[in-house]
Amino acid sequence: MKVKNTLLIAVVTAGLMMTGCSGVVESMNEAMDPSDSSEIHLVIPSGASTTRIAELLEEEGLIRNATMFKVLSKELGADGKMQAGEYIVSKSMSSEGMINKFISGDVYIETFMFTIPEGFERRQIIEKLVSEGLGSEETFNALLADNAFEYRFLEDIDKATNLEGFLFPETYEMKAGSNEEAIVNKMLSQFDVIFKDEYYERANELGMSINEVITLASVIEREAQLDSERALVSGVFHNRIQKGWKLQSCATVQYILGERKEVLSYDDIAIKSPFNTYINAGLPPSPIASPGEKSIIAALYPEETEYMFFVASGDNNGSHIFSKTLAEHERAIKSRKK
Repeated sequence: MKVKNTLLIAVVTAGLMMTGCSGVVESMNEAMDPSDSSEIHLVIPSGASTTRIAELLEEEGLIRNATMFKVLSKELGADGKMQAGEYIVSKSMSSEGMINKFISGDVYIETFMFTIPEGFERRQIIEKLVSEGLGSEETFNALLADNAFEYRFLEDIDKATNLEGFLFPETYEMKAGSNEEAIVNKMLSQFDVIFKDEYYERANELGMSINEVITLASVIEREAQLDSERALVSGVFHNRIQKGWKLQSCATVQYILGERKEVLSYDDIAIKSPFNTYINAGLPPSPIASPGEKSIIAALYPEETEYMFFVASGDNNGSHIFSKTLAEHERAIKSRKK
């Protein structure tokens, strides 16, 4: 049987070469149904011959004739080059299109997706990943505490930060089965992509470490809800830092509390902690959340301003009222909408 098939292919191939029947070749290559793009999962076993591949395609209704497929494969020099694996194909694909796909090894890879929102704290990120069945809390915490990842931006970062602020907020797609280490590495790798050379140079111009830049960016992320205000909020914080003032950021106290209280009490802002910017001047010791790129840019390129204060406007649109003096600030607090 094998001899007969081989002879048939040889005869057909020779006939096509002698007659130059382009129409026949085109017929061999035509899609079964150009309008049917529904996905079909096709598994080519390891070591499968062109004959076996042709049989599988014919069984799935993807080609009209196995023998003609083998003839086309020979004409294209594809014999022995088509790779094993699982592929996504359809009846709208031409035979040549499928052959090229098999040669390139464009196999189907099952993936999963997850999204880390901007402004999420490390604990929130872990909770979200665990809730989506992507790993265990213990393993994630151990990985972040160990901080054995090697990236330029982590060279001078204290391990005690547990990588807070450096798990970049983004929507990710990863190969199914990726473990906790791969997931953490993916987020750090994305931070490495975002934090380009220009940002390192700018941080150096400002006399800031990468930790300080991301710490400030994390506070901006939590304080500024409008993109249009990020650079201005940054300008206020830069001004206060230069003057040695306390930042008085509610977000830093919320980080200590582990909850997003809308109104802080006097006891809250009196909590003794290096993260409490109501009792300590300057930046907290490390980030309080994962900032997005817009907040990182704002931290590096603050708007030049004389403002020293800001307070939520109360308009329920995320805007703030900015003031130059304490008296102006106090008036703004009294006049804002409740």
